[in-house]
Amino acid sequence: MQNIISERTFVLNCKGKGLILKKPIVMGIINATPDSFFVNSRSLKINEAVLLAEKMICEGATIIDIGGQTTKPGSDAITAAEEIERAVPVIEAVAKAFPEVYISVDTYYAAVAEAAVNAGASLVNDISGGMFDEDMIPTVAKLNVPYILMHIQGVPKTMQDNPTYENITTDIIDYFIERINLCKQAGIKDIIIDPGFGFGKTIEHNYQLLQSLNDFQMFDNPLLVGVSRKGMIYKPLNIPADEAMNGTTVLNTIALQQGAQILRVHDVKEATQAIDLLGLLQ
Repeated sequence: MQNIISERTFVLNCKGKGLILKKPIVMGIINATPDSFFVNSRSLKINEAVLLAEKMICEGATIIDIGGQTTKPGSDAITAAEEIERAVPVIEAVAKAFPEVYISVDTYYAAVAEAAVNAGASLVNDISGGMFDEDMIPTVAKLNVPYILMHIQGVPKTMQDNPTYENITTDIIDYFIERINLCKQAGIKDIIIDPGFGFGKTIEHNYQLLQSLNDFQMFDNPLLVGVSRKGMIYKPLNIPADEAMNGTTVLNTIALQQGAQILRVHDVKEATQAIDLLGLLQ
């Protein structure tokens, strides 16, 4: 394990505006859904979403991640049209209110990605790595925006039924080798990788993955980590998700020490503080 946060620098082209990752940054989560697992991240009303985005930006968020569909374990899929109806007006309003902020759209539908980018998003965050919609990767290439490529085993509805791996780290590394190559062949220039904590992984798998997170620096790509208030924290501690802030900070700190460049979180202030304090060790 590294003793300090990553010192690598990346520059991502977000619709002509450079997103510079010289030190780790924070991505704040806004769910334009009625059923996301953490109640405080839900925002179906546009004015509430804008206020939440403002709070996150003031607390240090560089990216606001907006999604219209919950992908928690056991969730049913909604259509692209429903997702567009939920998420795109929120993206449009946040982009208008805060033109300086970077907005990512959390979707696995190509049609939603295109509508969102046209509405003001400048990154696409896809939990499926292009496996749920064959048009996603060519669409992102056409849009010429950064692509957050996540690992998932299965689909949200059944992904936690019986996830199995020969070796979780090498299995996911092999996955990224194949998917990154596919993205590059399609013409995607900027790729962020996300090992997908909680997506088709047992609690034991998640901690094995966290322990070996530094291995993913073999890729010349920024590393995003999203463990915020997830079951890997609150289930072992036997607490609800709304009491998992302390555990989230602990795991975010470990992720930063292992080379994470982006923390995807519900609680921006605490994640920003973890980055700032670890930065003092440099």
